[in-house]
Amino acid sequence: MSEQPSHLFYQGRRRRPVIDQARGVYIWDVDGKRYLDGSSGAMVCNIGHSNENVLAAMRHQMEKSTFGYRLHFESEASERLAIKTASLMPNGLNRIYFVSGGSEAVESALKLARQYAVTSGQASRWKVISRNPSYHGATLGALAITGYDPLTRPFEPMMRVMPKVPAPRAYLDGLDPDDEATGRHYADMLEQKIIEEGPGTVLAFIVEPVGGASTGALVPPKGYMEQVQAICRKHDVLLILDEVMTGAGRTGKFLAGEHWNMQPDIIVLSKGFAAGYVPLGAMAAHERLVEPVLDAGGFQHGHTYAGNPLACAAGLAVIEEIERQGLVANAERMGELLKSRLEDLMQRYEVIGDVRGKGLLTAFEFVSDRHTMAPLPRSLAAYDRFVEIAYENGLIVYSRRTRGGDEGDHILVCPPMIINEPQIDEIIDTLDLSLRTFMDEIRAALPQSA
Repeated sequence: MSEQPSHLFYQGRRRRPVIDQARGVYIWDVDGKRYLDGSSGAMVCNIGHSNENVLAAMRHQMEKSTFGYRLHFESEASERLAIKTASLMPNGLNRIYFVSGGSEAVESALKLARQYAVTSGQASRWKVISRNPSYHGATLGALAITGYDPLTRPFEPMMRVMPKVPAPRAYLDGLDPDDEATGRHYADMLEQKIIEEGPGTVLAFIVEPVGGASTGALVPPKGYMEQVQAICRKHDVLLILDEVMTGAGRTGKFLAGEHWNMQPDIIVLSKGFAAGYVPLGAMAAHERLVEPVLDAGGFQHGHTYAGNPLACAAGLAVIEEIERQGLVANAERMGELLKSRLEDLMQRYEVIGDVRGKGLLTAFEFVSDRHTMAPLPRSLAAYDRFVEIAYENGLIVYSRRTRGGDEGDHILVCPPMIINEPQIDEIIDTLDLSLRTFMDEIRAALPQSA
């Protein structure tokens, strides 16, 4: 741990070791300790660290230009990445807008949807429905559609909070996720909310196809996504898929929406889209939304680094590596193995109440009682403590509080898509070791616990 004072500050006062180098799925600090990156950073490093082909593409672009402002120049790198991205999107989503990250991509989607409504004579539509819990970004516009109280509560006076519907957490509600009636139950809540708000005022519904940090790899119940899409079309509500975490192959498809043959109006991407090599995100929008906005005078929105040539060159190289190495298929295969191994841990540790996920977006949730699914006491801060134990053991995992951010604890296990079976074994062995320590600690605090 660094002993030197720092002028940096982020979420808190905790200090971390200084990173020295990263290769593949491993990271080393300056003291030589090795960590297995079991969460791909923040579910970002999909193709692993220091991929030579991506670095070569970046060097090549750096020798030509590192910046060209979009109002002054087009660039070959951004045009090529736009062509490639459009080819991977559902039919009609062929207009691409580049940004620097997920929050910017979400803001761009909200603004495009609104400008489309205004230019198409639907100015009464401005409400964007989302789910609770959910997370869509840290800027005020993205927070307004986020359902995660610790992050949103302090800023509510500064933003216009948007309507929410419950996330389809069947495992907590005692419902069967494989029953289509369960999917209808949660989808009906969306339609009820649209009607309650007034269909003529609702602009869009934004949803992560597979839940991210706020719900811990939540896979929707059978029929839910298809019914949500049908409801949006019935009421002329735009459907926005937030694929910031799920996109670029992590769930075993390039887009998680492909698991349900989704045909949204807008998709937002980031994180694995450039896999941590540079800040990059994208909005892919249906041409029927973009053309009227451009005809009406242009998209009134922008970021300085939109379409940065160096970022786009890296992004294209990342996608090429995903395809060259067959990483989407590997994410599906290794994800099935990882989930199975996590379920084995669940059989051994009663404190694990649920294992869920798709592809290499997986999570397990701690509970104090499997039958009632009651969470562990908030005072244990189990989501934070377990991450620290695993970190001390050389495994990086990611956590959040499951139930709106104030209680409940889940651990996300989302290694890079280059992961292999021996490395899955290493993850599970280290989780096992960490769970033993964790159980010793919570038994001391909770003698009646498992």
